[in-house]
Amino acid sequence: MTYLWIKSLHLLFVMAWVASIFYLPRILVNIAEAGSEPATKARLELMGTRLYRFGHNMFGMALLFGATLWQGWRLFPGTLPNFGQAEWLYAKLTLVVLLLVYYVWTGRLVKRSARGGALPSAKTLRLMNELPVFVLLGIIFLVIAKPF
Repeated sequence: MTYLWIKSLHLLFVMAWVASIFYLPRILVNIAEAGSEPATKARLELMGTRLYRFGHNMFGMALLFGATLWQGWRLFPGTLPNFGQAEWLYAKLTLVVLLLVYYVWTGRLVKRSARGGALPSAKTLRLMNELPVFVLLGIIFLVIAKPF
């Protein structure tokens, strides 16, 4: 039963982090399109900064529960499975790191904008907004199918 609670909490925090991964680039598109409306731009930058902080907290919690799932068999012998030779897990973690790099990049763009720096075009940001969907699809496939 402990395993199911830890797994449920991990999934909850992953979902919250992924929501911020999808919404932060959308805020960036709105900032890029705000143009010469300083009040709108400032409000969007504040929203982006807060969402970025929220996402970091959610990632931290997801990482904590994920690490417990991964190495928890050492902490709770007999209650959690041992994922020692699960090659699919290492592929999944690689894709998670890719998502984290993307998330940090979008957060830096929000910070750059708040400091008065330039952003990529709204069209580029829209395109970049779609990329995490494919990475997430790969993660989901690896978790469900465990192909290797």
